[in-house]
Amino acid sequence: MKFIVSSSALLKQLQGLQGVLASNNTLAILDNFLFEIDNKKLTITASDLETTITAEMAVEAKDKGSVAIPARLLLDTLKAFPEQPLTFSVDGKHFGIEISSDQGKYKMTGFSGAEFPKSPVLEDPTTVGMPAGTLGMAINKSIFATGNDDLRPVMGGIFFELSEEAVRFVATDAHKLVRYTRSDISSPKAASFIVPKKPLNLLKNSLAATNAEVSLAFNENNASFTFDNMQVVCRLIDGKYPNYEAVIPKENPNKLSIDRQSFLNAIRRVSLFSNKTTHQVRLNITGSQLAISAEDLDYANEANEMLTCAYEGQDMVIGFNSRFLMDMLTNLDSEHVILEMSAPNRAGILLPSGDSEHGEDILMLVMPVMLNN
Repeated sequence: MKFIVSSSALLKQLQGLQGVLASNNTLAILDNFLFEIDNKKLTITASDLETTITAEMAVEAKDKGSVAIPARLLLDTLKAFPEQPLTFSVDGKHFGIEISSDQGKYKMTGFSGAEFPKSPVLEDPTTVGMPAGTLGMAINKSIFATGNDDLRPVMGGIFFELSEEAVRFVATDAHKLVRYTRSDISSPKAASFIVPKKPLNLLKNSLAATNAEVSLAFNENNASFTFDNMQVVCRLIDGKYPNYEAVIPKENPNKLSIDRQSFLNAIRRVSLFSNKTTHQVRLNITGSQLAISAEDLDYANEANEMLTCAYEGQDMVIGFNSRFLMDMLTNLDSEHVILEMSAPNRAGILLPSGDSEHGEDILMLVMPVMLNN
C-alpha cells in the first residue's frame, strides 16, 4: 500500500483527532491512528472505545488497504517537517511503514488495521441538523458548568433536550447551572440524552473552524456529530438527569442590573484576597451601591470595592463562590447583566440584559455560600 500526502495537511487532520487518545488505554492498539486507503481517499480514525473520531482527506493513491500507525511517533515526526509531500509505503505483510521526504527516509512499525475496533454504527437513529456555530456556542456557554463527580456521572456531560419547538442544552454540577435554549432549531420528535464532556470538548475545537451544517444523529446508546469531512461518535451517559427546573427559583423580587465587564473585573481583583478554600466573595447591596468584599482571616488579607448599579428590592448581603461568578460572567456576551435573587440562602439567577442573538435564551444559576459573620 502506498500513498502521497501533504505533511501539513496530514498534521492538521491528526491534531484534530489526537484529543481522543487516552494515556491509559486498555487496548494497546488504541495508541495508534487507523489509516484506511480507498480510491484516493484516506480515512483516519482515533478512538478510546467511548469516543471515536473519523476524518477523511484526499491523497494520491492507487491501492486499497489499512494500517494502524503509532500516534505519538507520527505526530512528533510530522511536527518536525516543513510543508512538503510525504510518501507512505506500507508492507502489507509485516506492517512496516516507510515515510519518504525530501530529506530522507523514516521507518516505523505499524499494526494490522483489522485489530482496530470498528467504529459503532447507529441503528435506527433520529437526525437533527443545526449550524456549526450554533452548536459550538451552546457547548461553549454551558460546558464549564458540568461536574467531575464520579459518584454522579450524569452531571459529567451536557443534557440535550430536544422538542418540536426548540433544543435545550443544560449543564450543572449542583453548585452552578446553565440552561441554554435555541428556538431556531427543532427536532422531528421529542427526545433527551446526556453527551459526555470529552467528545464535546473535541467538537468545540473543530466547530470553531467551520461554517458547515452539523448533522446530529442519536439512538438510545450513541450519538454522532457529522460535518465537513469529520465524524464524532460517542457513547451516551446512561442515567436520569436531575430535574433542573425544580431548582430554578421562580419568584425573585430582588433584581440587580450592572455593567458585566466592571462587575467581572471587580470580582477578579477582590477574589485574590478571598479564602483559598471557599473563594468566597460577599455582595452587599444597598440602594444603587454594590459593595464587593472578600477576606482571608488566616492571612489577614481583605479587599473591598464599590460599584454603582441599578437595583430593585430589599437591601441584601449574599455570598458566592467567586470562581463560579467569574466563569458565568466570562461566558455571557451582553454589556449588562441582571442578577436576580430571592433570599441570601437561595440560588441567584444571572441573565444577559438587552438584545441576545436571535433564537437564543440563556439562564445561569449559582448557589450561594454561607457567610461567616
